[in-house]
Amino acid sequence: MLLIATQAILAHTGLEEKEVLSLFEVPPQPEWGDVAFPCFVLAKKFRKSPQQIALELAELVSHEEGLTASASGAYVNIILDRSVHIPLMFAELSKADFLKPNIGHGQRVVIDMSSPNIAKPFGIGHLRSTVIGAALYRILGETGYIPISVNHLGDWGTQFGKQIAAYKRWGNEEQLQHDPIGESLKLYVRFHQEAEHDPSLEDEGREWFRRLEHGDAEAQRLWEFFVEVSLGEFDRMYQRLNITFDHVLGESFYNDKMQAVVAQLRAKGLLEESDGALVVRLEDEQLPPCLILKKDGTTIYPTRDLATAIYRHEVMKADRLLYVVGGEQKLHFQQVFAVLKHAGEAWAEQCEHVPFGLMRFAGKKMSTRRGKVVKLEEVLDEAVARAQAIITQKNPDLQEQQAIAEDVGIGAIIFGDLKNNRLNEVDFSLEEALTFEGETGPYVQYTHARIRSLLEKAHACADVNSNSSDNALAQDRHSPDLNDASDEMLGDAGWALLKQLDRYHGQLIRAARQLEPSVIARFALDTAQAFNRFYAKERIVDGGRWRIQLAEQTADILACTLQLLGLKAPNRM
Repeated sequence: MLLIATQAILAHTGLEEKEVLSLFEVPPQPEWGDVAFPCFVLAKKFRKSPQQIALELAELVSHEEGLTASASGAYVNIILDRSVHIPLMFAELSKADFLKPNIGHGQRVVIDMSSPNIAKPFGIGHLRSTVIGAALYRILGETGYIPISVNHLGDWGTQFGKQIAAYKRWGNEEQLQHDPIGESLKLYVRFHQEAEHDPSLEDEGREWFRRLEHGDAEAQRLWEFFVEVSLGEFDRMYQRLNITFDHVLGESFYNDKMQAVVAQLRAKGLLEESDGALVVRLEDEQLPPCLILKKDGTTIYPTRDLATAIYRHEVMKADRLLYVVGGEQKLHFQQVFAVLKHAGEAWAEQCEHVPFGLMRFAGKKMSTRRGKVVKLEEVLDEAVARAQAIITQKNPDLQEQQAIAEDVGIGAIIFGDLKNNRLNEVDFSLEEALTFEGETGPYVQYTHARIRSLLEKAHACADVNSNSSDNALAQDRHSPDLNDASDEMLGDAGWALLKQLDRYHGQLIRAARQLEPSVIARFALDTAQAFNRFYAKERIVDGGRWRIQLAEQTADILACTLQLLGLKAPNRM
């Protein structure tokens, strides 16, 4: 849409194309223009006020074919000639690189995501890392990167010593076999409750983990049991969320790789003793020391994450490493990346923590230690049940209600998370997520289904009238004459929708560069709203080829946005 406007600005300012494109804004009122160019950046160059520059630039730009311009303060408001731009914009929407811009150029990006802890329920708190990571995987894959997803399972560490200690003290083999995850959580919660009054339990937990690290048979047996039953529960959740991983590698996978890291740090003179432990000091980075080995010689999170990063760079051949992990781990990743830098790993600059805010449930933070866990499976079941009740009420004759309810219910939960900026805290509300109106996944899905239904009617109408030379749709259902455009073919609502679709390319690039799925979710909402205004104000089924083409392009782009976010796009609802 901005090709002619961009060239006009370039011709009279000498700016670079990328800069001009980055400066364009949408006027606050549609009647002011289709696009606005702020002149503040030109004040120093031309040694004039932005307001004076806007007046002069508007006069120059107005002489360009295909647009008119006027000054408003420091802005040049540009109105595009629809007869010129409508065919250009439809042609642009059909280009392959519009839907799949290649900004990654084959760069390999490892995405660390989901990472639930073994022997704990898959709670609603795990949702954010999982769906944000999966959305980034799809977004980066759509923009020319080679994404590699890794589920970095929490299957190692002192918590397993605590889990084993709790089982040895209070566990019941029969109850554990009957409900392994539920019983494991009860034991873990009890351990922390008892430890508040008996600090010796912490030592007992550390001892069991030390025994696990040294291959104790009983500790190994229990650990393997917890891993096996946990993986079964996790896989069930991932299947429902339609998420797969390129690699599922727990922290334990790196056990035989950590000593090499310790040796490397020692050889470089980076390890120092501190109260019996070994640390890397990071005062020059204004960070506290990074603990590498504890007093008892056991490893800790930074040790394993250092080994993990090196493996991903050297073996997986990653150009970038992304860690989709909660914002509370900011310091941890700052330390790990700083240690890599001190160790001489130049690629440490390509390691990035992708933080996100907490998810609360009814305003409360969830805690595994205190047993405050809302199981994701229960939330998914409830969402699907509510979705089916709504669908049955609105469309009782709909076929495959259960499958569609699954798509809508689970999609509502995913969208309810991803529509938020990932840095924001999310107070999860099932009632809000499942409404078919407002800023929700079902609203976008329903709009997509509505368009598909309209297109079916339009195509059926065209088939019935296929012998009529007056029926524009029957002559060419998919290829409108790109040289035949007028204001009458698309009214203001249609023109606004076409301009909205034209933003997809830029918004997809923005989402990839900012690692922000909410950009796509917000674009989907804006597009659905723009279509529904178009639907309310202009005839579509028998409104001519331009309107049919616009509806088809809208449905296709909405389907793309839903797929990127991890939602299904049912054709009927």
